[in-house]
Amino acid sequence: MTTVNKVKVARLEDLTPLIGKKVIVQDKEIGLFLTSAGQVHAVHNICPHKQGPLSEGTVSGHYVYCPLHDQKVDLTTGIVQEPDTGCVDVFPVEIADGDIYLCL
Repeated sequence: MTTVNKVKVARLEDLTPLIGKKVIVQDKEIGLFLTSAGQVHAVHNICPHKQGPLSEGTVSGHYVYCPLHDQKVDLTTGIVQEPDTGCVDVFPVEIADGDIYLCL
C-alpha cells in the first residue's frame, strides 16, 4: 500500500489567476497554476522540449504555454499538445482552509 505524503506549498491567496508560481518540494521544481475557473493545478515546472520554466508561461484555459518555444501543455494531464510531443508529471492538489497541499 502506498502512503501519500501531503506537503503544504502555498496559500490560495498567494496565487494569481493565470500566473504561475514556482515552488521547490523534495528537490522537485513544481509550477502551481490557478486557472480563471478557480482550479489549482501542479505540474513539473520544466518543459520537456528545451527545459523552459513553465511557471513563467502563459496560461489559457487549462493549458500553459512554454515561454521558450510556445509548447502547449495540458495542466490536467501533463501531455504536450500536437504537433509537439512529450509530457510533464502532474501532481494531485488538495486545498484545505486556504492552504494548498501537494500529494506526493
